[in-house]
Amino acid sequence: MNRTRRIKDQHAESRVFARRTVIAGVVVAVCFAVLIGRLTYLQVMRYDYFADLSQGNRIRIEPIPPNRGLILDRNGVALATNQPTYQLELIREQVPDVDRTLQGLVDIGLLQPDDIARLHRVIRARRSFEAIPVRLQLTEEELARFAVRRQDFPGVEIQPRLTRFYPAGGSAVHALGYVAAISEEDKTRIEEADYAGTTLIGKLGIEGTYEAELHGKSGFQQILVNAQGRRVDRLGLTVPELARKEPTAGNDLLLTLDTKLQKVAEAALGTHRGAVVALDPSNGDVLALASTPAFDPNVFTRGLAVGEYNALVTDVDRPLLNRALRGTYPPGSTVKPLFALAALEYGVVTPQHTEFCPGRWSSPGYGRVRRDWKPEGHGTVDMRKAIATSCDVYFFDIARLMGIDRMATFVSRFGLGSPTGIDIDGERSGIVPSTEWKKRAYRQKEQQIWFPGDTISVGIGQGQMLTTPLQLAHAISTIASRGQRFQPRLVKGIRDSLTGQVRELPPTSLPPAQIADPAGWDVAIGGMIDVANAPYGTARGAAARAPYLIAGKSGTAQVFSVASNERIRKAGELAERLRDHALFVAFAPADVPMPKIVVAVIVENAPGGGSAFAAPIARKLLDAYLLTPEELAAQEAKRQPAPVATTRGD
Repeated sequence: MNRTRRIKDQHAESRVFARRTVIAGVVVAVCFAVLIGRLTYLQVMRYDYFADLSQGNRIRIEPIPPNRGLILDRNGVALATNQPTYQLELIREQVPDVDRTLQGLVDIGLLQPDDIARLHRVIRARRSFEAIPVRLQLTEEELARFAVRRQDFPGVEIQPRLTRFYPAGGSAVHALGYVAAISEEDKTRIEEADYAGTTLIGKLGIEGTYEAELHGKSGFQQILVNAQGRRVDRLGLTVPELARKEPTAGNDLLLTLDTKLQKVAEAALGTHRGAVVALDPSNGDVLALASTPAFDPNVFTRGLAVGEYNALVTDVDRPLLNRALRGTYPPGSTVKPLFALAALEYGVVTPQHTEFCPGRWSSPGYGRVRRDWKPEGHGTVDMRKAIATSCDVYFFDIARLMGIDRMATFVSRFGLGSPTGIDIDGERSGIVPSTEWKKRAYRQKEQQIWFPGDTISVGIGQGQMLTTPLQLAHAISTIASRGQRFQPRLVKGIRDSLTGQVRELPPTSLPPAQIADPAGWDVAIGGMIDVANAPYGTARGAAARAPYLIAGKSGTAQVFSVASNERIRKAGELAERLRDHALFVAFAPADVPMPKIVVAVIVENAPGGGSAFAAPIARKLLDAYLLTPEELAAQEAKRQPAPVATTRGD
């Protein structure tokens, strides 16, 4: 029986095809709907967002660094300015071989080998299209040297910039500070966005402390770039309008320093290691702050090689040390007027109390015999004459009568042993020893014991007592003003860079140093006047023929002790760094209620004592500040070289 089997069902296939066609059409329709929806979302709803991104791809923001504020002295003399210069900049993406390029710059003398490692770190930390300064402040010779080899250094260009400049070089550098390259440590304490385009930042002194005022605010400019990120003038026929925001220059600082007086101080110190501080006792203005040796801050703005910096750091004379603020020295006899006031305050002696000085002093329980600086002694002296002659024996005895704790408490009223609060960083506090201080300073019980002999040494400003020249000037200023105290300051006004208006900074008064009997001021000041004017005064030679009244006090700080049975050796018999330090403090005019200037001088390892070596330096400052140019010329003509002392004598 034959059966017929249908091989192909056309109707079923048609139905399957139709169904698949409908499904495919639905899928295509959905896909088109999604595509249209996405295009609508991207091109309509997110138009502004993607337009900004597109603009960002062809326009780059470049920072414009601000001009740093000027620093001017009290008379408007510029101490820190900005000057145009040329620097070498490298763009990493345009340099075929960074290592070879840097080595090539070393070969032609534009970089030092020690710079390579540092520059590699900087280059890696920056984006490839950014210009990275590799050498600041090129000289004309260096510009010419690079220009003739320019084709060998693709991606390295010379760019004009403004950089910091100190017209007076190293003058007042320890007060001003300097600017240098921004370090990794600096980045931890600044907002990097605020320093966009800036390579330098203030270091130390006024530059560091007043960085926020001096720096200003960065601006920006839009620049047109191509797909490779390189700057172009136009893209096709399009020249877009590019925005630009000008930077705001930093504010100018008006200082209390007197440039003329500052240079006199530095010239008087000469090649000696030392410091000079001059203050106005009526308001705390720092008129001069000198520390020698100094250094030229301009070398930091051009970029200091590692070897050059190490040479400064390891220099045995320590030119980077601000001796005026950070140098600590025994004050020597310069603090005797303070201890005289203390003795009167506590009633242990009267101004008329006399002592016979045979040149030696001893007392049961106070250890070895103490020698006066004058071996033959001073004879019978009262308090005023003891100050004038700097009689050690007299002050040994009043130290014994007072005790160390009362001495420490009293002189602390005058600012010794603590920072003065001057408006720049880095000040050291010094030491005013006491029984409590010794317990804090030493761990071992046997070292914490205060011995009576320690008190005697402190009574003449020796032993463990240490002050900075600034502290010493501040304390003497308090005597000169009969107890009034002001915080020393270097900046007295800030001039707004936009309006030109000056914001005056008022002096900061401190708690006065009060004494029970105001007549005590007359005794202390009278003794200091006699130092400079009495026939027996230790500094009468340096103050001779002054047309104004000088009050002063000499001092000599021992670098090493001499046993009582040893001969006191002359300065010429000692190695230089074993010689005593010479000190002198002074104020003038001393016959008016408020003197105009206070000066403190210290010369390390001087060839003579304080009266013979430091006092003439102070006299030069007093003359320069108080006399007219004509009077000053007459004084210079009459001035004779002071005799050089050959012993420790004050």
